[in-house]
Amino acid sequence: MEDRIRANGRYNFRKNKNLYLMLLPFLILFFTFTVLPVLFSMVVSLTHYDVLNPPRFIGFENYRRMFLDDDLFTLSVQNTFVIALLTGPIGYILSFLMAWLINELTPKVRAVLTIVFYAPSMSGNAFVLFLFLFSSDPFGWLNSLLLSYGLLEEAVLWLQDPNWMMPIVIGVSLWMSLGFGFLSFVAGLQTVDRNQYEAAYVDGISSRWLELWYITLPNMRPQLMFGAVMSITAALGVGEITMILTGFPSAQHATHTMVNHLVDFGSIRMEMGYASSIAVVLLVLMLGCNKLVQLFLRRVGT
Repeated sequence: MEDRIRANGRYNFRKNKNLYLMLLPFLILFFTFTVLPVLFSMVVSLTHYDVLNPPRFIGFENYRRMFLDDDLFTLSVQNTFVIALLTGPIGYILSFLMAWLINELTPKVRAVLTIVFYAPSMSGNAFVLFLFLFSSDPFGWLNSLLLSYGLLEEAVLWLQDPNWMMPIVIGVSLWMSLGFGFLSFVAGLQTVDRNQYEAAYVDGISSRWLELWYITLPNMRPQLMFGAVMSITAALGVGEITMILTGFPSAQHATHTMVNHLVDFGSIRMEMGYASSIAVVLLVLMLGCNKLVQLFLRRVGT
């Protein structure tokens, strides 16, 4: 049996060798700039490395320090999960619902709305506009509006007050996350065979929600998985938004995330071994969340 499998593998390789040769440049670049750095980070995480001196092997000391001695790391994990649990699932569901609703419109209207909803993702650092919206001086857009209507007596320090910082970061992150899987959902909805809906109607499925669960979602598993991976990666990897909106470090570390903690030790303190251990933990969390999503998507339509 094993000999037959090996023979089939060799036959398929010879048959498709031109395709493998075409993929080879991408595979080399992917291994060099993605796989190799991840493996290197895992090795460096077991050392004390400050860039200036050679790495010194210390085993799992960085991980022990991280989980037992670093209170700020614990806070960063808490903040990261608060942001991820609110922006990830909500952004994912809203992206799909918007794509589902837009799919029912005419092609011209669908094209316009697709660009509108995907605009935040295309515009890169568009969230810097929120610096003007939540500016702490009386002439900031929100403060100016509320003061003019008498709803405030003095300007609010939106991006410096720990009570407001996290809700604002969550709102901005949610706004930015809506476009990550949106295009894949729109494309996936276009590939569903309309004949399946007609056959389901004959079988007695007349509810749109039943159509969604038993026909639409099972046909969109690849797009759903892609959207989930993008949402999880973006939700757990939030860091740039917090640094630009609330500063680095933020007041009372109210919006300090794992990425912020990694940047602190990797780019400022130059403790590359400890920073690598944070990166490894973040990678494990992302892989674990992706595995849970895969298990859930397998049950779609059953």
